[in-house]
Amino acid sequence: MTTICQGLREDVTARGIPGEKVTIIPNAVDRDAFSGPGTPDRALAGRLGLTGKTVLAFFGSFYFYEGLHLLLRAFPLLRQRRANVALLLAGGGPEEATLQRLALELGIADSVVFTGRIAHGEMRRYYDLADLLVFPRVSIRLTELVTPLKPLEAMAQERIVVASSVGGHRELIRDRETGYLFPPDEPQLLAEGVMTALADQPAWPRIRAQAIEFIDTERSWAHSVARYAEVYGRLVRRQPAAAVD
Repeated sequence: MTTICQGLREDVTARGIPGEKVTIIPNAVDRDAFSGPGTPDRALAGRLGLTGKTVLAFFGSFYFYEGLHLLLRAFPLLRQRRANVALLLAGGGPEEATLQRLALELGIADSVVFTGRIAHGEMRRYYDLADLLVFPRVSIRLTELVTPLKPLEAMAQERIVVASSVGGHRELIRDRETGYLFPPDEPQLLAEGVMTALADQPAWPRIRAQAIEFIDTERSWAHSVARYAEVYGRLVRRQPAAAVD
């Protein structure tokens, strides 16, 4: 059996699968598609109303467990402390209309950009506009067990990642080494986590470098899929020798 992360490995071994039969083949990044930052597109920034803004971003599917409602509720607190902050939300999903209504209710719709779904080939242009990628997942069984892909893409693009400290994120991010972690489920703590990261900008070059090293040594697809060689090698070695006529 193979799993994408340690959390799932522990879950299946707790169900009785022997640990020696479970191999982690982790989520990874295509380093040709996500190969580092480009030059920010000023025309795109202007069209989105992000020129001169400190841009917090989330790219992905809009499900409740992603915690985007918490990010919106934290945003007024952030705007009190940094007036030029803006929020860029690229993607879509079942929570989209609810989140748009919440932005209006909170009086922050003028600072929140909903782009809708973006073609995969265009995503690097949007990454280049972001100062921080924020991943505020709530703590539920799914998020404690499973690692997401988007934080890895952000790290490969040399973006600073700020994420809730659920189990899936802790497998990807070392606090203040490859990104920043904050306690989940509380808008106030989310806001404090983002402000901590923004105040720590002198450390960003070191954090970017360590995140890239993690991607290149552990979370590129070349390194990830190479683990299958040992899995299939063990299976081949167990096969009985073919009969000889």
